[in-house]
Amino acid sequence: MGAPSFNAPEPRANRAVTSSVAIREFPPRRAPHAGCWLLLSACASLAGSPREAGAQQPTAWNDLRSLELVGQARARRSVPRSDSGLTSYRARATGYVYFYLDRGDSGERNLVKTDQLALDIFWATPNRTKQHIVGMRDASSLPNNIRYHMDHLTVVQDEYGDIIRLGDGDEVRDVPHPAAPGSDARYDFRLSDSLSIRLSGRPEPIRVYEIQVRPKRFDDAAFVGSMFIDRESAAIVRMSFTFTPASYVDPRLDYIRISLDNGLWDGRYWLPHEQRLEIRRQVPEIDFPTGGVIRGVLRIGEYRFNEELPEIFFAGRPVVAFPEAARERFPFDQDLDAELEVEGLEAPAELEELRRTALELVGAHRLSGLPGVRLRLENASSLLRYNRAEGVRVGLGVVWMPTAAARLSVDAGYPFARARPSGGVALEAPVSERLSGRLELFHERMRDMRPASGVSGAMNTLHASLAEIDHLDPFFASGAELRLSGPVGSRWRLAGSVLVEKQRTATLAISDGDTAPTVADDSAEGADGFRPVRRIPAGTVGEVSLEGMRLPTAGASSSWGGNFSLTLGTWRGELYLQPEVELEAQRSASGAAEPRMELSTAFGLALGSAAPQRLYLIGGAGTIPGFAYRSFGGDRFWRGGAEASIGVAGKWLRPRILAYAGWTAEGGEALPAGWGTRPSGGLKASLGGGLGIFHDILRIDVARGFGGGEWQTLVSVRPRLRDFL
Repeated sequence: MGAPSFNAPEPRANRAVTSSVAIREFPPRRAPHAGCWLLLSACASLAGSPREAGAQQPTAWNDLRSLELVGQARARRSVPRSDSGLTSYRARATGYVYFYLDRGDSGERNLVKTDQLALDIFWATPNRTKQHIVGMRDASSLPNNIRYHMDHLTVVQDEYGDIIRLGDGDEVRDVPHPAAPGSDARYDFRLSDSLSIRLSGRPEPIRVYEIQVRPKRFDDAAFVGSMFIDRESAAIVRMSFTFTPASYVDPRLDYIRISLDNGLWDGRYWLPHEQRLEIRRQVPEIDFPTGGVIRGVLRIGEYRFNEELPEIFFAGRPVVAFPEAARERFPFDQDLDAELEVEGLEAPAELEELRRTALELVGAHRLSGLPGVRLRLENASSLLRYNRAEGVRVGLGVVWMPTAAARLSVDAGYPFARARPSGGVALEAPVSERLSGRLELFHERMRDMRPASGVSGAMNTLHASLAEIDHLDPFFASGAELRLSGPVGSRWRLAGSVLVEKQRTATLAISDGDTAPTVADDSAEGADGFRPVRRIPAGTVGEVSLEGMRLPTAGASSSWGGNFSLTLGTWRGELYLQPEVELEAQRSASGAAEPRMELSTAFGLALGSAAPQRLYLIGGAGTIPGFAYRSFGGDRFWRGGAEASIGVAGKWLRPRILAYAGWTAEGGEALPAGWGTRPSGGLKASLGGGLGIFHDILRIDVARGFGGGEWQTLVSVRPRLRDFL
């Protein structure tokens, strides 16, 4: 529900009158339905959404009109509800709480746990409250021991009162409400806009004012965001806010974002209608791309007013949970994954608008509760890895966040066998409301040949160190890249980049136990059983790329995602063009067994005079198991795969059936003779079976290639987790 548009269902007779149509609405959550729309609208979307024509321009901070409106809202909140004839109410709330892992750099999300809730809510004068958790069920997609604070599972009443506390005071405490007595001394106020909202059951629209709020001192525990005030009654219709870093008690908190909507019930009472909460945590000492996020939504309805509630009813704890068996038997109207099917885990429009508003309000100040300077790990392998071209490499970085939206990161590493230090520095900052930029300089960065690595970085380290099997075909690059990216719709991202780098070959460098490494020629057998390193010609590459990415709907029973790119490059004075597509789709059924079908495909084509390292190598793990690793190559390729699985023994075991196929060919460019690769000579295919273990995290597969293939045993992790490792 986007502020200030309240797209609620039609009210039941003699019940709530809720907002349904607004003059200004947020963009819809549905993703674009056609690639052409994506390309045509990308530039306009990324440039930012201009303020609607006719919208009021913000006034000066703390002008008389802004302070007057806040004073009216403060006075309205101080009036007892009984003065309006309301002595009691009861209502029903239903909703969901999700816990998931997110990658801040790509927007990718991995669902961990889903909870579905139902509560009965009671209130009576003077200010007695009671909430009963009458329904609750959950499902886990990944192992966890998450336990929620009680106020993450219940309804906020009276907009938190005069002092805002969250997580029973363990997350946020002692933050003054912007409409509490004395708030003028703590906050600045600005009339941002005047909006019209049409209400079901009312012939005329209702007018509200948006009052933006920021603290006078950003080192205080304080509210940052907006209040929407009914022009006629001065009631607070909606609050959308986050907090200053000083507000957070828990040092792991990155941010908390909250949206509270009230509805006009029975034509007289502004009472809770919908609330949304988003909390993100990370390890405070380490900047790792992945964070843990709690996101909850509760919708309140079925109000009944002025029924007698005896005083004894409110005795004891304010929140009471029914027995577990009773909660699980609750007759929910929706399936556990019903909302995921519609919304996914993408940020709701109102919370995304809050993020942009908060960044505007704080200016150069920081919003994250995490330290401004932290150690940085791009993934687990950036700290420690092992391969035949570097030996053991250790690395670490540092990130500094001087403002709410800017990041400066520095990383460095040393490969002991290669004995050439590597590193880089990157600056990220917003370019416009929806567009961010990243400038990176790097030296001796290891790259892998295309199209995809067979296993994750951590798994490759294990394979190389324990079994002398290295799935990398590395080379090294030094240069610079400028990248602009931003969201288009709710599930699409678009990016453009300019890259210039000098590439040089890798060599086989594995310590033989002495102080100096042993270096082998690429035509020789690998030392200690490692296969040779494929040499590349040195040279400078320049590229301009356009990329599109669609994120799959995490947790949904049916979803698809993909990457699309078009690269124009130059190599040794010659031009080349490379279009590439990668798609994946999944469909699963609910229930304990949860049958699942996963499909994937990829295609690439190099036109012109591309460098050999820009061409395509397939075969073995990651492409067509059952054939020698990267034994087929060419300047064009296709691969596809299908996997069917079913859960047994709860989340512990998942048997799988596998089928893969692929093809390569040479057109204008041939692969170097010393690489030991050739075109596939037609379609190559393989079949196999496997077993996913413990939430399908670890996978053990056996596959047989047909047409010159062999039996292979593969050990890997779930593909969605590879980037973390």
